[in-house]
Amino acid sequence: MQAVMEKRALELLADGTVNRVLGWTAGEFIYDVTPAVFETAEEVQNGFLYNDFCGANLSKYLVKESRKEGKILVFLKPCDTYSFNQLLAEHRIIRENVYVIGIECYGKVDVEKLREMGLSGITGIRKADGDFVVETIYGEKTVKQADAMAERCLACKSKRHVVYDELIGEDGEVVEDCNRFDMVEKLEQMTPEERFAFWRGELSRCIRCNACRNVCPACTCEQCVFDNPNSGVAQKAAASSFEENMFHIIRAFHVVGRCTDCGECSRVCPQNIPLHLLNRKFIKDINSFYGTYQAGEDPNAKPPLGTFTTGDREA
Repeated sequence: MQAVMEKRALELLADGTVNRVLGWTAGEFIYDVTPAVFETAEEVQNGFLYNDFCGANLSKYLVKESRKEGKILVFLKPCDTYSFNQLLAEHRIIRENVYVIGIECYGKVDVEKLREMGLSGITGIRKADGDFVVETIYGEKTVKQADAMAERCLACKSKRHVVYDELIGEDGEVVEDCNRFDMVEKLEQMTPEERFAFWRGELSRCIRCNACRNVCPACTCEQCVFDNPNSGVAQKAAASSFEENMFHIIRAFHVVGRCTDCGECSRVCPQNIPLHLLNRKFIKDINSFYGTYQAGEDPNAKPPLGTFTTGDREA
């Protein structure tokens, strides 16, 4: 797949269709993959990477990149296209300045899961007979795909792209029964005291690094409310359990009806807090109270919380 993507990027740069490319590149380690912008063919040839660790959603980077001179090529996985569409609906991306290539995806690897298996010194990964073969400096180990994939991929809502200019690979289908609300339902079955204890245990680990906010495609305010110097909580670690709760709960409320469930918040959290569960609870409630709705599926659709009918639920 990487060779095909790289070849197409070089072609579009050469014929002037685009003047830069948004993709992924390796960090210090092969699994330490990060989004990157490539401005020349040489940069693409030397730095472009696509492998099973490329889980990062590139959509949010287009908020700024689409406002620069010229046109940018971006590679989007199916789940990423929902975020792209939602940003279009909110007029945060200039569509004519972006060339979208959809790429097929059947799940990305969570390196934390590999570490929990005791794997270290990872130098590469490849698929073989439906499993992953993890290459390390100590040898190879075969890992079942379900044991290595990121949680959001195991609960993937759709393998179908909702927007693209061209497609590489096969387009999939919406996954009707993805079980992504299973954990939400378990939390709902807890007593209020048990739920409070669960979230206190999770949120107490927060170090206020703002990684979840910074990576979230739904968080695109020019200035975040938590950057307000008069708020008393701007750019600092939480001083109390109240502040720990406040930051994440307010942020979750800010993206209600707009969160596409891309899972980036949980992916980047250095404390491994399952922040996506807050958002999934709201998504589940919206589906229950207002009818099934998927943010980003249709950029022209009116969001449930942005409209009013006399039949709306009151409480």
